[in-house]
Order: sequence, then C-alpha cells, then structure tokens
Amino acid sequence: MAGRSSVVAVSDERDAGSRHAGTEPRHPRAQVSSERHREGRVSRRARSVVGGFFLTMGGVHIGIVAAGPTFYGRFADAAFFSFVRTGWSEIFMASPVFWGLCLALGEILLGTCLLLGGRYARVGWVGVITFHLLLMLFGLGTWLWCLPALAVLVTLARLSWSDLETSAVK
Repeated sequence: MAGRSSVVAVSDERDAGSRHAGTEPRHPRAQVSSERHREGRVSRRARSVVGGFFLTMGGVHIGIVAAGPTFYGRFADAAFFSFVRTGWSEIFMASPVFWGLCLALGEILLGTCLLLGGRYARVGWVGVITFHLLLMLFGLGTWLWCLPALAVLVTLARLSWSDLETSAVK
C-alpha cells in the first residue's frame, strides 16, 4: 500500500508541471512566464499587422505618385488651420512627386521598424501614433479614421511596450 501511494504522488508532481496536465502550474514563475509568452505572441502579431499595413500604405503612395500626384491636391482643403492649407499647397503640392515619395518612405520605414521588433519597434509605435495625431490636422473627415485607429494603436503599443524592453531585434 505504501509503495502505491508514492507512485501516485510522483505521478501527480510530474503532471502538475506538465503542459498537458490540464491544471495550471503550481509555481508562480511558471505562470508569469506563461502570461509573458501569451502577451509576446499578441505583441508580435500586432506589430506584424500594423507594420504590414504601413508597408502596404507606403506602396499605395508610390502608386499614387506613379498614377498622378495631383490626386493629393485637395487633401488639405478641410484642414483646421490656415498654415496647414497654405503649407500643403505651397510646399507639398509644389513638388508632389518628391513629397509623395517621402511620405511613402516614411510609412515604409515605420512599418519596417515595427516588423523588426526590439528598440526599433518602439520607434515604430511612437511614429505611427504621431503620424495619426498629425493627420488629424487635416480636418474632421480624417478624424473618422484617426480616432478609432489611435484607440487601437495606443492599446497595441501599450501592450507591446513592456515586451520590447527585453526583446532583441530578430
């Protein structure tokens, strides 16, 4: 009888730490590690989706420049401040091919930073959030996109931020 109970006890201890046991690990470090791993997966997925989106939008701007950069012409018409409207018409539209390609390059760089991870991803998160805040200067219509986008981006950046402290560039 005594031999049988020790076999059961050893079996129970092995199952308690096993992934396949169906119960949570008893050791608190194992639970924290499991939570970090789950957050890391979500963080990587968020960076991949947002980074991929910004790479795609960079490509869209290259397409706009190739098709006809005059498409950008009326973008700032509803801007809140006159300096935005004036700057857009006198600076951006003075050389829309150059500035459109700069915009594409900026979005591609931000997307790439997010995809690289680590410290670069922090730069990427700050950049995409700043990009959307500045985009709001172009009028109420852009707010329909920017407010929900910022809610998602800030949430994802906060979720990823702590994972990026220790992660290396992959």
